[in-house]
Amino acid sequence: MAGKREKFGGRLAVILAMAGSAIGLGNIWRFPYMVGEHGGAAFVFIYILATIFISLPVFLAEVMIGRRSHTNARDAFARLSRHHPFWRAAGYLTILIPTLIASYYSVIGGWSVEYFVQSCGLTFVKTAPEQVSGLFAPFVSSTWTPVLMHLVFLAACVGVVAGGVKSGIEKFSKVSLPVLFVLIIFILGYSVALPGAGAGVRYLLHPDWSELTPRTFAYAMGQSFFSLSLGMGAIITYGSYVSKRENILVTSSGTAVSDLLFAILAGFAIMPAVFAAGIEPGAGPGLIFQTVPYVFSKMGADLPVLSAAVSILFFLAIIVAAMTSLISLVEVGVSFLMERKGLSRGRACLVVFAICGSLGTLCSLSFGPLADATVAGMSIFDLLDWVCSNILLLTMALLSVLFVGWILPRRVVRDEFTNGGTVNGRVFPVLYFLIKWVAPIAVVIIFCTNFIL
Repeated sequence: MAGKREKFGGRLAVILAMAGSAIGLGNIWRFPYMVGEHGGAAFVFIYILATIFISLPVFLAEVMIGRRSHTNARDAFARLSRHHPFWRAAGYLTILIPTLIASYYSVIGGWSVEYFVQSCGLTFVKTAPEQVSGLFAPFVSSTWTPVLMHLVFLAACVGVVAGGVKSGIEKFSKVSLPVLFVLIIFILGYSVALPGAGAGVRYLLHPDWSELTPRTFAYAMGQSFFSLSLGMGAIITYGSYVSKRENILVTSSGTAVSDLLFAILAGFAIMPAVFAAGIEPGAGPGLIFQTVPYVFSKMGADLPVLSAAVSILFFLAIIVAAMTSLISLVEVGVSFLMERKGLSRGRACLVVFAICGSLGTLCSLSFGPLADATVAGMSIFDLLDWVCSNILLLTMALLSVLFVGWILPRRVVRDEFTNGGTVNGRVFPVLYFLIKWVAPIAVVIIFCTNFIL
């Protein structure tokens, strides 16, 4: 089976595919409202440091595990540990985590589909700016439309995965990411020009250190892991499709830089509009679906044709960005079912669709009919988001760096990092130190902070 595994077509394909996994709703949907809830520029500063010194080493560790094992995420730990019982069991987390995240992530993707449909119907152009932000709550609290859009979105992602690694995932990533960068820059330009947007720019550039708390570090780390798809099994899975000839430091750094750049661009595209619209920066998960329509509504007063066109293209880009991330999560389960259960790619896709579709339906209904079904005061949607972001991702990331730093022999890690000695390993000692010592300690501190404070 190992000899039949597909591979990405080259360095650009690797970076685009992994950046596609990283860049998505985590940057556009989650990052802006996390910034708003946790202190603005102070949160951004901690987020950047966390990505460079903690998340990038974790990312490298996961790529190494995938490429060295050359198998699905669940079996990767078992194969490299020579089937040690603990690591064989730990491997199942790499299947559970992406399944849970894909379930509620696809709900948000469904919201994007609905807003794309509304854009095509010129809803945001025709609606007054002071009213457009209020369209979101009635929609997500309704019963059937959000569920239908969730299933449509999930089906589209599964369809891409059904096409295979090169013909499906790789081709999709090559088209989607350049378009997404162009559109977010365009929105940024208009957003910062809105009356009152200067306050949003200052909010992102001038940190208020009084807002900095231990919890800020915890959530910045959680956001960094979420955005880079760490601890989800996705990077391990994609790493198994990377050629032995590729320099994984270059591809990993390229992915991290792309993710950071896009997150910051998204922040500057959305936060100025938040302040211009007079919306609370910490408005929560619905922030993008309240502020971006406001921007298009304002544009519609003077430039209705341009507003309608850009609105359609923007929400189409949001859909595509969300798809690239969800596709990587779906591929984790599909790869596992193909290799462990002997299913064809098509049948494996159907199984993943059925599981994630069912769980996602419950998440969608938690905004409406199931709103009273709470655990510790959290809805089903919020509970999955919190557990995955603050517990499961950290746990899996910790296991990954401990595995590479303490279980795999140093010579094996160096061999993987240097491609068998063909790549300059001058920075290897620094990165190995970060993987072995800094990353595990940081993850443990953040994990404890989530429960102590």
